[in-house]
Amino acid sequence: MRKFALLLAALATLVSTPSFAWGYLGHGTIGAIAWANVKPSTRAAMRRLMAHQAELDTPECAMTSIEKVATWPDCIKGEKGRWSYQSSWHYHDQPICGTFDLKQLCRDGMCATAQIIRNEKLLANRKLAPVLRLEALSLVVHFVGDIHQPLHVGENEDMGGNAVKADYGDAPGRNLHSIWDTTLAERAITSARPPLVRVYSAAEKAQLATGGLEDWTRESYEISRDFLYPLAFGGKLPCNVGGGVKEPQKVVWTNAAIEQAIPVVDERIERAGLRLAQMLDKALG
Repeated sequence: MRKFALLLAALATLVSTPSFAWGYLGHGTIGAIAWANVKPSTRAAMRRLMAHQAELDTPECAMTSIEKVATWPDCIKGEKGRWSYQSSWHYHDQPICGTFDLKQLCRDGMCATAQIIRNEKLLANRKLAPVLRLEALSLVVHFVGDIHQPLHVGENEDMGGNAVKADYGDAPGRNLHSIWDTTLAERAITSARPPLVRVYSAAEKAQLATGGLEDWTRESYEISRDFLYPLAFGGKLPCNVGGGVKEPQKVVWTNAAIEQAIPVVDERIERAGLRLAQMLDKALG
């Protein structure tokens, strides 16, 4: 518990970056849940891969812990010329005013779900150089987290809510996406009882670590369509009759909405971490 409290304090200092899904605290927590719930042999295999992190030549984003493995794909965004080809890999947009179609809306595999499948295979390939498998490990850990963030799937032609100005309760100056990435996620994680990072029981895993990749993505889409956008936009989807987008310039994520959203955020992070643990056990077991 003391170690987890120190982790929260350290990650919370980085939580203000709005463009990263779940922020550093959210992604770090998902990685830590997986780390606590994988088999010991899987944890040992990850340690062996992490020993090769210097070969990636990203000293500002060194993968020295599972939390840094989880946040590496966001950290390297600072090196735009080198890693910019990965920008679309962090989301799989599905229009909330349209139809959920996982395959049609991923051009040339340049989306989160396709990259999870690709990198899971690379991670499991023991013939590859360890440094390549380490990169694949980080991308799997991160993108599984990304697709559990509702606004990285269900969106309304508004860059996943980034284009929607929003107040967080009485605090102005945010947007809808950044609220879910950081401020709301931070409150949900730090107030969770019991803490989210722990060894889960077999019964909890059976309840939370369900389904496959398409199921996980559909869940995020339905949360955006049926819960998140209606709660932000007065109970209705912000769509014109003809299917176009009609959004006000600004919304308020009220204190009541915050209370309603906290258990949703906690469950998405728990599910992401436990599902990730199963995926890692399969790839590295």
